[in-house]
Amino acid sequence: MKNLDHWIGGCVVAPGSGTYFDDLNPIDDSCYARVAVGNADDVDRAVETAHQAFLKHRDMTAAVREGWMAKAAEIMERDAALFQDVLVDEIGSPIAKAGFETRFAVNFLRAATGVPRRIRGETIPSDTPGRFSMSLRHPVGVVAGITPFNVPLIKGIKQSAMALATGNAFVLLPSEAAPRIADLLAALWSEAGVPDGLFNVVYGNGAEIGDVLTGHPKIASITFTGSSRVGKHIAGIAAKSLKKYTLELGGKSPLIVCADADIEKAVGAALFSIFMYQGQVCMGASRIYVERPIFEAFSHAFAAATAKAKVGELREPGTMLGPIISERQRERVRRHIDDARTKGAEVLAGAQWSGNSCAATVLSGVTADMTVFAEETFGPVTSLYPFDTLEDAIELANDTEYGLSASIFTRDLDKALHFARRAEAGMVHINAPTLHDEPHVPFGGTKASGFGREGTETDLEIMTEWKWVTIQSATAAPGGH
Repeated sequence: MKNLDHWIGGCVVAPGSGTYFDDLNPIDDSCYARVAVGNADDVDRAVETAHQAFLKHRDMTAAVREGWMAKAAEIMERDAALFQDVLVDEIGSPIAKAGFETRFAVNFLRAATGVPRRIRGETIPSDTPGRFSMSLRHPVGVVAGITPFNVPLIKGIKQSAMALATGNAFVLLPSEAAPRIADLLAALWSEAGVPDGLFNVVYGNGAEIGDVLTGHPKIASITFTGSSRVGKHIAGIAAKSLKKYTLELGGKSPLIVCADADIEKAVGAALFSIFMYQGQVCMGASRIYVERPIFEAFSHAFAAATAKAKVGELREPGTMLGPIISERQRERVRRHIDDARTKGAEVLAGAQWSGNSCAATVLSGVTADMTVFAEETFGPVTSLYPFDTLEDAIELANDTEYGLSASIFTRDLDKALHFARRAEAGMVHINAPTLHDEPHVPFGGTKASGFGREGTETDLEIMTEWKWVTIQSATAAPGGH
């Protein structure tokens, strides 16, 4: 068991509160680590330290920052087994998901290597004779990052790499369920050569210190991944002081299967879309709409495939589902399933528990009065619904407060592109799962699923700010607009 203290200014710093909380292994709820309980003074110290480090190092060249990214990628690739072990033991990731997350993080670091040289402005024609006009991009200062438990390495790398690559300082508040990953990131950036103070970690309860971090006057930009409820709250804090922010929030993502689809491929994609990491993924396809002529055939095939989704030892390659992260979340999953059953839904597969793990669950006959119909379960639970026309499917898919990801399976390109245009989602995938991400894409959602986009291109909007500069020639003839 490891004790984790804050990482501030390149040093391990004990919490001002003098207290620690238990980071639990979700397999059996045993104590995995003892973690510092941060308070407002700890947050203030981290932000002030980051601000001073930014002032000291803000003129660091692109070549130096490029070197940090390249070195960090080498280190993570070298230590991939360690990162995967922590993902398995701390958050209950099956080894396949832990391997994917680590590989993605390495790839993101490699993509971020090119970011420092893409922070460009442009020359602009001026209406004033003899005036040279140009635009520049500057780092904003100190960026606050708040990461979730489900993909703590991906989000931790996305947020911190982009902040550092663009010349900013960074303060991380990780999920209470995934602090060990944040500890590894502190060691990673330190070894990669990032100067002390540019990367900092404060641990603690987000409900207690999140507002202190996001509302701190020296935080210039916020990047958050978590629930829609908390995201809206953070947006309100940011609005009061006009901070930039990106929010990647919850989802109730639809997957549509048309009658002309390849059923076998659609079943495989649906299985991955909702049951990867036991459904604890914001892009999970928790609503599957199937055209009526193939509804029965798809339901049987999907239920049969779901029944084979393995709950087992996390380090076995064939294991697809592990434990639900916490007792609070397990109760939510139970409540959604039980409510649906009580009100008449049919369980086609799953709804059984083994310790802290819930079997992959498929429901049919779900109606609007059931909690699972509209709320995000964030567990291995999905519902099947029939539809008659593509327009019906589009209406059903859009009938939600969320708008993160959507998918359609069809051999008709016109249908696919029509859906892509009409779907109220930030990401649409054709003949592919709802789960997908790449370092350079504009990743994010609409409506209650988020604000702004993540990625090595789009993050420049919140990590930098524009400045317009003009130079008037002293020898230019007098003139005006």
